[in-house]
Amino acid sequence: MRVAVYSTRPYDREYLARADAQRRHDFVFLDVRLEAATAAAADGAQAVCVFVNDRVDADVLRALHARGVRLVALRCAGFNHVDLAAAAALGIAVGRVPEYSPHAVAEHTMALVLALDRKIHRAYNRVREGNFALDGLLGFDLFGRTVGIVGTGRIGSAFARIAAGFGCRVLASARRVNPECEALGVRYVERDELLAASDIVSLHCPLTPDTRHLIDARALATMKRGAMLVNTSRGALVDTRAVIGALKSGRLGSLAIDVYEEEGDLFFRDLSDEVIHDDVFARLLTFPNVLVTAHQAFFTDDALAAIAATTIANLDAFEAGGQPLHPVSVERLA
Repeated sequence: MRVAVYSTRPYDREYLARADAQRRHDFVFLDVRLEAATAAAADGAQAVCVFVNDRVDADVLRALHARGVRLVALRCAGFNHVDLAAAAALGIAVGRVPEYSPHAVAEHTMALVLALDRKIHRAYNRVREGNFALDGLLGFDLFGRTVGIVGTGRIGSAFARIAAGFGCRVLASARRVNPECEALGVRYVERDELLAASDIVSLHCPLTPDTRHLIDARALATMKRGAMLVNTSRGALVDTRAVIGALKSGRLGSLAIDVYEEEGDLFFRDLSDEVIHDDVFARLLTFPNVLVTAHQAFFTDDALAAIAATTIANLDAFEAGGQPLHPVSVERLA
């Protein structure tokens, strides 16, 4: 099957080729992001393979359908960037990677917590400049602190195990209680109670209409003063402007993010020789108590191998029977 792979990076080529050892599929690797202007590059393809910042709205789907595309294969777990209703109306199947390595994201989350708490990023730069003073690098023990986890699916529960291993008291808020978390001693509470009691709040829930800007001005006002907020899930869970206000007032003690609401024009690109035109993101970077990584939490060898293998499995299943192995649709979510 001919597959147009959008937003391709060298590692995508390597891992997809390795996973498709039988050379079942004819990949056309494209370094551009999928959007209305680039849909024509999928001419002759029966499937497109897309990532988190590709645009798969109704206009794009119509353009793909007109060119013969019948499958959107997501090489990610999230599908908030796909218009599932439009895909269903056009008869385009959508497959995703429901799980790759929850440990990769959970471990990166804890790496952000530790780096931000102990000011590792600032200390690294100081030492390289010959500054060995400790002023401004004061942190706190994680042991005994309260960690609030919003969303306890595979990633959230993996992070709960890590936090419990550090001796933290763990609270959780989720649509469903996870027995694995309860067995760890995690206590489920209402979200406002979690925000008010937690020294660290970590987001691990999907982006839906109900969770968009879950952390807004009201939620920030509910949080314990001086708490740390960590987001390695989806950027739009957080109202960035409200967060900036809370950082300025001191209500929010620190922020670590691996995702950003408007990251599509920033992440996965080298902009070191360009001016960043996103004034909100640029303002975030001015805070000494903010740590940003560019959507790299998933980026481990184990995760990339799993993503590629599941993507190939979705393509194989669609070619054989007309449905991906891991479909996602409006009907399935209802």
